[in-house]
Amino acid sequence: DASGKGVAAALMIANVQSCLRTAALFTGDDLEALLKVVNHLAHTSSSDDRYATLFYGVFDGTTRILRYVNAGHTPPVVMRRDGSMLCLEAGGAPVGLLADSEYRAGSVRLEPGDLVVAFTDGLTEATNQHGQEWGVQGVLKAAARAGQFSQTAEALVDSIFNSLDHFSDGRQTDDATLAIVRVI
Repeated sequence: DASGKGVAAALMIANVQSCLRTAALFTGDDLEALLKVVNHLAHTSSSDDRYATLFYGVFDGTTRILRYVNAGHTPPVVMRRDGSMLCLEAGGAPVGLLADSEYRAGSVRLEPGDLVVAFTDGLTEATNQHGQEWGVQGVLKAAARAGQFSQTAEALVDSIFNSLDHFSDGRQTDDATLAIVRVI
């Protein structure tokens, strides 16, 4: 039953969010320990077929360092003003999937003009009338085009979704989430 799956997914997301808030109180700045605790809590409190992908980051505005852990999520991409790109992949398995997953934190220095583009597979797996997927390259090309003209993150998000709708002819079938951070 599709509605039952939707409820189970919503409960898993709420559980992971609660685990994150609680674990953050006890793990301080240690992102690897944070995700290990969240994974353990999610694994022990959900059924065997339930897990969640997530990207967790902490930005220090003084040093401009983004510390992060990617738990099986589509890697967000840092798009540099000079046109170079960096995928934020450091991490581990989705939370709740394996009882004893280990996580590795990563860090990146962000500079003015950089964009951090985070998205779910609902964007990359969108298809056109010929069955071709938009893919990560479709997302990044749309972000690069929009990033040249748009000044706000909100305008970038709107532009990328307009590009997605054009590509898929409005036939989006999966949920799609997109977050943009513009470093100023």
